[in-house]
Amino acid sequence: DPDGNMIDDGQQPLVYLHGGYDGIFPAIEEALHGKKVGEQLKVKLQPEDAFGDYDEELVLVEDISQFPENIEVGMSFERVTDDGEEEMIYRITDIADGKVVVDGNHPLAGTALVFDVTIAEVRPATAEELAHGHVHGAGGHHH
Repeated sequence: DPDGNMIDDGQQPLVYLHGGYDGIFPAIEEALHGKKVGEQLKVKLQPEDAFGDYDEELVLVEDISQFPENIEVGMSFERVTDDGEEEMIYRITDIADGKVVVDGNHPLAGTALVFDVTIAEVRPATAEELAHGHVHGAGGHHH
């Protein structure tokens, strides 16, 4: 973050399909365009270019009776619409006095981010990756 707190140590490389496939923040993809292996850069993203601004309306207080007995702060779940469609991920942020506070914001919403990037590898995408719109792991399709 802008204060120098490490959010991700980069031990797991970020691998994405370049060319507007939405596998990475657009501002990062734009900064990486045309770069070569070994090049380094820093890119700072404001919240609106990363996980969005924090939205107080996505914080809800629900009755504990709507949840299973074994809930804990930090648990995540999908809230579904009445027609059974997936809506969004909520995290439990507090449990007290028969109420559960849930937050639909991404944990990094409202946070500016600084990416310190070293390009480790560039390779052509496979036909299958292009057809699917995302990178596949070593040995092929894994999802």
